Amino acid sequence: MNRNYKALELPKILKMLADECTCPDAAEEALKIEPSPDLETVEKLIKETDDAFVLMAKFGAPSFYGLKNVVNALRRAEAGGVLNLSELLNLSFTLKTIRGVTEWRSKSASVETVLQERFDLLSPNKYLEERIDTTVKNEEEVFDTASQALYDIRRKMRNASQKVKEQLDSMTRSAKYQKFLQDSIVTMRDGRFVVPVKVEYRNEVAGLVHDTSASGATVFVEPMGVVEANNEIRILKAKEKDEIERILQHLSEEAGAFAQAIIDSYYILVELNLIFAKAHLAYKMKASLPIVNDKGKIRLKNARHPLINKDKVVPTNIELGYSFDTLIITGPNTGGKTVSIKTIGLMCLMAMCGLMIPCAEESEVSVFNNILADIGDEQSIEQSLSTFSAHMSNIIKILEISDEKSLVLIDELGAGTDPTEGAALAIAIIEALRIKHLRLAATTHYAELKEYALRTEGVENGCCEFDVNTLSPTYRLLIGVPGKSNAFAISRRLGMRADIVSRAKNLVSEEGSKFEEVIEKLEKDRRRLEKELISAREDSKKAEKLLKEAEALKEKTEKDAEKQLEEAKRSASNIVSATRAQADALFSELDRLKKHKDKIISQEEMQNLKAGIKNMEEQSDPIREKKQEDYVLPRPLKVGDEVIIYDLNKDATVLELPKSGDMVLVQAGIVKTRVNINNLRLSDGSKKDKKKDVGRRTVKTLAAPEKVSMDLDLRGMNSEEGIAAVDDFIDRALRQNLNQITIIHGKGTGVLRAAVQQHLRRHPYVRSFRLGTFGEGESGVTIAELK
Repeated sequence: MNRNYKALELPKILKMLADECTCPDAAEEALKIEPSPDLETVEKLIKETDDAFVLMAKFGAPSFYGLKNVVNALRRAEAGGVLNLSELLNLSFTLKTIRGVTEWRSKSASVETVLQERFDLLSPNKYLEERIDTTVKNEEEVFDTASQALYDIRRKMRNASQKVKEQLDSMTRSAKYQKFLQDSIVTMRDGRFVVPVKVEYRNEVAGLVHDTSASGATVFVEPMGVVEANNEIRILKAKEKDEIERILQHLSEEAGAFAQAIIDSYYILVELNLIFAKAHLAYKMKASLPIVNDKGKIRLKNARHPLINKDKVVPTNIELGYSFDTLIITGPNTGGKTVSIKTIGLMCLMAMCGLMIPCAEESEVSVFNNILADIGDEQSIEQSLSTFSAHMSNIIKILEISDEKSLVLIDELGAGTDPTEGAALAIAIIEALRIKHLRLAATTHYAELKEYALRTEGVENGCCEFDVNTLSPTYRLLIGVPGKSNAFAISRRLGMRADIVSRAKNLVSEEGSKFEEVIEKLEKDRRRLEKELISAREDSKKAEKLLKEAEALKEKTEKDAEKQLEEAKRSASNIVSATRAQADALFSELDRLKKHKDKIISQEEMQNLKAGIKNMEEQSDPIREKKQEDYVLPRPLKVGDEVIIYDLNKDATVLELPKSGDMVLVQAGIVKTRVNINNLRLSDGSKKDKKKDVGRRTVKTLAAPEKVSMDLDLRGMNSEEGIAAVDDFIDRALRQNLNQITIIHGKGTGVLRAAVQQHLRRHPYVRSFRLGTFGEGESGVTIAELK
């Protein structure tokens, strides 16, 4: 692999990725991944990883367990070769994996993904899978049921073997032969059943000698009585072998017929396994989807180097390529300078490999044609190169290779030689690289480079923060702040004598001292501004919280206003409905009286009409102005009193007493208004019974007339009761504008039916009537049509 990638530890990341793969071929592919400089390719790779991550989060990961490389075996089967039992088992495992992944995708089909094309190309083969499973028992054995012929052969072998064993067992238990035998057991040699005979009694047991023990004291003899039976078993075993070869041949031919589809599915599963391994790694790293560009812009938010223990790593923010193209990082040793530039390079390389990066959301990285790094101790004894020489050799190569699409990372630029010359050489190298318009991040201890960054446009200082009080680095990278030398402060804190530290300060040049003082002042200002920024953010959060509360209150107020408006509309609608019902009732009564024009209207009926008209007037104008009653407040009003606005019949609360005049500021619901004090009534505070308020009017609501059914059931009544019920029912039907009614009187003796029909003939509001037809009740009902 590219030595620059090794310097940035990309191989370690790829090893972590390979460990997440289930399939050995997928793990091998993971180790071979090369970063892509093409933006479109990288965006596609990262999208695939992100889709796999989303699918995993919602449905869990698909299982690639059991996926085996069966390509060579299938190619051989395709060419007419016979697969062995182990190869057929591997093929079965692979077919199960193909089917399992396909079924997993069918369950997660509700989520669209760019991986769908790969899933669609998978070819499950349940038929071949079951054929193998019902044939191959393990790597050494085939099921008896693989074929009828094999089943018959093995049955005969079992019977023959049992017969031989019985003969030999009888022999071993015989008193005649027991003294000749070494042990009373039956064993096998060369696939034939034998008994162990003492060597001195070899001639006492007639048979064939097949083997001798290591000590020579025992010979294994096949008695002549079982030779024929053993021969039969040997023949059956040969037939068994031939039948198994025939079965495997046939099964291999079937596998060969499906070879190409299975091979294609296998390669797709290897790709999917690698993609889901990337998603697994992202989950472990708590990584996020980066924004990728090809403009050389890098902005890492809370970036964490993935190879540092997650409990110890300090998130850092790094920026490059926006307002500056070169970053000079200074700070103490072990302060995190090298980790910072490694993080820049590694984040870009991970994204170029299609990996999500361990940063916060909205982090941005760029693709580069070259990511060139000179990091670490490159001293080489074999090449007789010092550390400085090795670094210079690498930088010379970087100068030759780099272009505007390059990211260059250099650790301890100019170190390993005279400080004055090293600093001058470092500045010259930076200038030579910047001419190419590339992106550069370098670490150094030289103050001259800090000054260079301060006075050069496009070059920015950065430092790794150091806490002098605890004598330890915080590992935070601060952009825009040059690192301050802490040698004197650290020495003093560790107990160095004050006179020695003071002498050292005097030996530093005046310019150097002034520069350090400027840096110290900048650092103090930075800390002050950082505290102010934290305070401002807290104030902003509080203001945001108050704004949300205000918006919530506004929304609640608007909802309350809408609710009260809806209640008012509903109340008005009820009033209109009730008034209309009352009017309909009056009109119905007038119609009834009009039709009885010869009848004299009684005094009671006249009073009912007048009362109905009066109620209708009151009902239709509930907020009309009332006569002011002689009401006197029982005590002077005070702020907070619960009152009633008399003419509106509305509860309110006193907010402000009149300063001059009689107008009192009150709040009714969400509305604030001024009301004349004479129009207010002091409430007793009870909301449960407002009818007790002095001088207050209760609004009556007439219920809407009850809906009349079209059917009247008279069964069980006598004639007089039935006729009275018919009259009442007709009156209510007319008020509801019904044109037809059904009177149920039953069949019975017909007396009630005759009385009802006789009454209907004389009724002024009945146009016609008839008996019911089939389905209506026939002679048990009378259907009347009203005028």
